[in-house]
Amino acid sequence: MMNIIEVKDSKTAKAFIEVNVIMNRSNPCYIRPLDNEVDAVFDPAKNKLFKYGEVIRWILVDEAGNLAGRIAAFTNSKYINKGTEFATGGVGFFDCINNQDAASLLLDTARQWLEGKGMDAMDGPINFGDRDKGWGLLVEGFNREPMYGMAFNPPYYQALLEGYGFKNYYNQYYYSMNVDDPFPPKIAERHARFASKKDYSAHHVDLKHLEKYAGDFATVYNAAWAQHGEAKETTKEQILKMFQTMKPVMDERLVWFAYYKEDPIAMFINIPDVNQYFKHFNGKMGLVQKLHLLWMKYRGTNKQATGLAFGVVPKFQALGIDSYIIHEVAMCVQHKGWYYTYEMGWAGDWNPRMINIYKSLGGVQSRHMITYRYIFDENKHPFKRHPEMEYKS
Repeated sequence: MMNIIEVKDSKTAKAFIEVNVIMNRSNPCYIRPLDNEVDAVFDPAKNKLFKYGEVIRWILVDEAGNLAGRIAAFTNSKYINKGTEFATGGVGFFDCINNQDAASLLLDTARQWLEGKGMDAMDGPINFGDRDKGWGLLVEGFNREPMYGMAFNPPYYQALLEGYGFKNYYNQYYYSMNVDDPFPPKIAERHARFASKKDYSAHHVDLKHLEKYAGDFATVYNAAWAQHGEAKETTKEQILKMFQTMKPVMDERLVWFAYYKEDPIAMFINIPDVNQYFKHFNGKMGLVQKLHLLWMKYRGTNKQATGLAFGVVPKFQALGIDSYIIHEVAMCVQHKGWYYTYEMGWAGDWNPRMINIYKSLGGVQSRHMITYRYIFDENKHPFKRHPEMEYKS
């Protein structure tokens, strides 16, 4: 006998976090997410998406009262996928013992709630938040420590979700490389074409002027993603808030923008992988942990960097600006000993141009994740995979 319990108080909220630890504790690569960041997803005062939807979560216990699983379900009117013309909800924070009946009970509970909210399908595992955190199910890469924000789970979850009936909506691929690895010659050749032109420039940010760069980020981001038609627009104010949150761990040498005259045309946003700090904290982030983080940062113990965002304004995408800004960053950080490894943010299989950029740098696929879709009535809405991105000049 299994019992579903809705999370409504601090005791069940604590249990919700503990389930994830229990299910992953046999893998030495597991890094516990910060408790306060998990809690913030479900806090209307901290999660802006409550303006556009709602969320509910449950834990699963067995007949002896032992924690056996968890799941969250959410609606979000801002969650839009190109080619999808029907209401789609989300499920995330899925954890479960290796038992199909237990998994089906969790997923049935989420499905019934979403159907009651007028949804015709559910995607997952995804996050009631941005796509750079907790997005997708890990299916390859269990022998590597997760980067910050990356979903991490036992290998058998794939069989549980597919056994329930979820279908592969799209694949997500991560690529990694050593920081000092040489680039193919064509990268330098493309860089040289722009480096010789006075109207083009690139430089890393100055932490004293984050407001300016927040505006530049919003300009490039909105232009680069508008072509995908998924309502991803952001604002200068939102990005400035993000930058200010990141500032304690941000390395200005890793955050770059390219310009044509005075206009921002590309960005390459990277940070030290803060999971290399957080893995020492067991989910906590109090004063002691903050001081420990500052000490590790001062000593330069974190040798791993990760990509957060990369974008080029459409009319410059076919010119080689991507090579220009990447090579500028490389000239700054390579062979300095600051970082040893670099892992790029995930790219969906619907974005082949981004994947080709990763490969052109010599990146090697390091992880594979899947975002799944489950349509409640396929007679009404036949399943289709996520369409490939259409690039506009």
